Amino acid sequence: MGKTGYFTHRDFWKHEMGQGHPECPERLDAIEDRLLVSGVGDALTRCDVPLAALPDILRAHTVEHVEHLEALTQRLVADVPAGGPDHAQLDPDTSLNRFTVLAARRAAGAAIAATDAVMSGELENAFCAVRPPGHHACRDQAMGFCFLNNIAIAARHALEAHGLDRVAVVDFDVHHGNGTEDILANDPRVLMVGIFQHPFYPYSGTEAPASNMLNLPVPAYTKGMDVRELIEMMWIPRLEAFKPQMIFISAGFDAHRDDDLGQLALTENDFSWITDRVRNIARRHAKGRIVSMLEGGYNLGALARSVEAHVRVLADL
Repeated sequence: MGKTGYFTHRDFWKHEMGQGHPECPERLDAIEDRLLVSGVGDALTRCDVPLAALPDILRAHTVEHVEHLEALTQRLVADVPAGGPDHAQLDPDTSLNRFTVLAARRAAGAAIAATDAVMSGELENAFCAVRPPGHHACRDQAMGFCFLNNIAIAARHALEAHGLDRVAVVDFDVHHGNGTEDILANDPRVLMVGIFQHPFYPYSGTEAPASNMLNLPVPAYTKGMDVRELIEMMWIPRLEAFKPQMIFISAGFDAHRDDDLGQLALTENDFSWITDRVRNIARRHAKGRIVSMLEGGYNLGALARSVEAHVRVLADL
C-alpha cells in the first residue's frame, strides 16, 4: 500500500485578507483539528514544504506578474511600520499583506515537492493543505483569492522536470478554474476536466474552450447524484482515453451544500465518490500518482469533513 503525503506549513497562516474574509487562516485550523480528532492524520506522512524557485513559477506565470506581486509586497514592508496600509487591494475580493507572496511561494513549493515525492515513488499520492489557493491565478493576473497557480505550476513541473508526456487536471471547485485554463489551454500534454456552477464567478468556462479542456457547467442547486452522473458520462471516458501518467486535483470543497459561497448541493459522500473515481484512473494509468491541492471551501465544518473524506480515499482508510 502506497503512502499518502500531507504538506502544510505555518507560513500559510500568515497570509490574511482582512477581518471577516472567508479565505482565512482558520480554514487550515479546521482541517488540522479534523484530521487529528478523526485519527486520519496519523495515517499520513507529514512532509517538508520548500519555497518554489522562480524558474518553477515562471513555467506558469510571466516575470511581470511575479515582479508586480513582489513590488506590492516591498511597498507594504516599507509602509506598515510607518503607519501605512497593511493590505494592498488587487480586486474587490483579493488583497495581499506582507506575508502573502511568501505564503503563495510556499504553496507552489508544496505542489512541486509533492510532485517530486510522488514521482520518486516515496509517496503514492499527496494532499497539500495550502493557502492562498491558486486556480483563479492567470498567467499574468492575481484574482479570486489566488496569486500563483499551484496546480498549473505542478503540472508543468511534472511535464518539464520529470519528462512525463501526459498529465490530467481534475477541478471540482464550485468556481471554474479559469486561471488553470488560461495557463494550460492548448497544451496537448494536459487534459483538464472541471465541473462548476454556472452562471457564477468568474463567469467563464463556457465560451468555446480549447480542445484539451472538458468543462461541465451546472446550474445552481445541482445535487450530488446529477454531478456523479455527469462525471461518469463525460469525465471518465475522456480520462480513460487520455491515459494520464499523473493526476493533479484542484480540490475545492465549496460545492458542499452547507457552503454559502456557492449554491451546489454536494456532500462529503460525493467528494469521496469523485476522489475514488479519480483514484481508480490513477491506479490504472498513472501508478496511483495523484497530487491534490486545496482550493476553496469556506464553511469550516463542511470543509473539514470534506477534506477528511477526500484524504480517507487517497490514503485507503
